Amino acid sequence: MKQNFLFDEQMMILVFAQWCINHELDPRALYQQAFPGQIIPPALEQAISLTVPKEEAGEIADDTVLGVLSLYDQPELAELVRAEITKQS
Repeated sequence: MKQNFLFDEQMMILVFAQWCINHELDPRALYQQAFPGQIIPPALEQAISLTVPKEEAGEIADDTVLGVLSLYDQPELAELVRAEITKQS
């Protein structure tokens, strides 16, 4: 069960990172805004290495990224994503 959670958590991080790339945002910068002073976690670095250019990526709906951030209790990141969605609208 824990292994499934870790896999799912990594998928959530990848969804977040790819959504950022698709919206021309730096996932590291958004993370550091949400969690000032914290180092970038290895899981985020790994997810960033798996992202593809936005031209090659499938679309990730705003509701999808907000949903996975909520599911994994990431209100700080979700708030920043909402702010970016509002800015880009």
